[in-house]
Amino acid sequence: MTANADHLIEKKDARPMMLRGIEKVTRAVSVWFERVGIVAVLLMLASTCIDVIGTKIFERPFLGAIDIVTLSQVVAIAFTIAIAQISGRHISVELLVSSLSERSQAIIDSFIYLLQALFFAMIVWRVFMLGRALRMAGEVSATLFVPLYPFLFAIAIGFIPITLVCLLNSVHAAMKVVKK
Repeated sequence: MTANADHLIEKKDARPMMLRGIEKVTRAVSVWFERVGIVAVLLMLASTCIDVIGTKIFERPFLGAIDIVTLSQVVAIAFTIAIAQISGRHISVELLVSSLSERSQAIIDSFIYLLQALFFAMIVWRVFMLGRALRMAGEVSATLFVPLYPFLFAIAIGFIPITLVCLLNSVHAAMKVVKK
């Protein structure tokens, strides 16, 4: 994408008040979700350290460490993806697009961001449906027997802000096309 990822904060004057409000709320939720993701990473780290120390020194592994690390990893990824998009930490390839005019770049960006928003919206919907199915089936983790459906619901909730960010980026790029 050629659009600056920080445009959700910059150039606020160019967007209607409603868009600014949605952007502000989406950013605040994404920052809060990032903190949840950080806690999940710390939980992964602590579980792994306890398991390694317990296994090597006391010859007693931490039962359930794999479940804790796996489920925490899911939360960490789902809850930090939106803030990564907002702050421009995702990889983008601009080899061909950068040689086009600004208007053409904005048209392509608008289309790509819209596709991303649709993709993430579909992920939210399908993961939510999978969570419902796992809840009805009573699926649990292998060693700790933790129900899995709350983590699928967490993924769905965690992907809502990235969906909104991509949709807002698409609208912002479309507004650039209209202005030029």
